[in-house]
Amino acid sequence: MEARAINRYIGTSPRKMRLVVDLIRGKSVEEALSILHFSPKHASKVAERVLRSAVSNLQNKDEAGRVETNSLVVKEVRVDQGPTLRRLLPAPMGRAYRIRKRSNHLTIVVAQREADKGKVAKPGKKAEKGKVSVAKDLFWSKDVLF
Repeated sequence: MEARAINRYIGTSPRKMRLVVDLIRGKSVEEALSILHFSPKHASKVAERVLRSAVSNLQNKDEAGRVETNSLVVKEVRVDQGPTLRRLLPAPMGRAYRIRKRSNHLTIVVAQREADKGKVAKPGKKAEKGKVSVAKDLFWSKDVLF
């Protein structure tokens, strides 16, 4: 089961918001909330509020209303560009500089963590990654001087 929360027309640039939401993508909800709570960036406060809303939406969606927050994971986080407000700033010699005030739309999807199914050990050989004999390493290594 999954739920989403969308916040539109946030008054920060999408680039600044992506710096914050990249920290929480794929993490558990508890860990993501602690990361956002202690982040010094202004965009983290908005992202934390949207994440809490997504968790609340999932709890409301469940008929029993008993969803454990430690079993939730941030499945998807998306930052889309919103409308840009164009303003003019007076400049010297009768000129004007254009200022673009960007906005963004933030979408967060949370889901329940699925059990590890399909990960059954196959009988037979044990798969040992990265285990190579020392003699073979020395023979093929270019760094060893004889």
